[in-house]
Amino acid sequence: MSETNWYVVHTYSGYENKVKANIEKTIENRKLQDQILEVSVPIQDVIEVKNGVKKKVQKKMFPGYVLLNMVMNDDTWYVVRNTRGVTGFVGPGSKPVPLTEAEMRGMGIKKDDVVIDLTVGDTVAVISGVWENTTGVIKQINPHKQIVTINVDMFGRETPVEISFTDVKKIM
Repeated sequence: MSETNWYVVHTYSGYENKVKANIEKTIENRKLQDQILEVSVPIQDVIEVKNGVKKKVQKKMFPGYVLLNMVMNDDTWYVVRNTRGVTGFVGPGSKPVPLTEAEMRGMGIKKDDVVIDLTVGDTVAVISGVWENTTGVIKQINPHKQIVTINVDMFGRETPVEISFTDVKKIM
């Protein structure tokens, strides 16, 4: 597999989440999961004060931009560049320039990889996040995205959910 890098894509303002969803759908349809690993719209929590009331809201760190962790080749470039709402990659002309290590650290993107001792079929307990205090059996492990997929009971149905490595604990 070729080397993956982080690239920045410019979008129409306000279309960041729609572009992210469209790219993720295309990745699934064209089976590009091993070439486009992550699509991100970085957000940060900000406290706004309106009429004397403090309110915690989420704001996009880079409005008009979407970050992609991907292998750059003709196929991935074409898929991303021709996604509705994308105006182009950041870089001179039509040549995308990957982010440097320093740029990624400054944005808080580069995470340390978490190594887990879990395998498909293990039963885990969710220790934090939305699904806290839920248990499930691991159906899939994605080391690139640092997530496991487990089935949880939702409205009487088994539903697959993706949970971060750091949010699960193996049940002995």
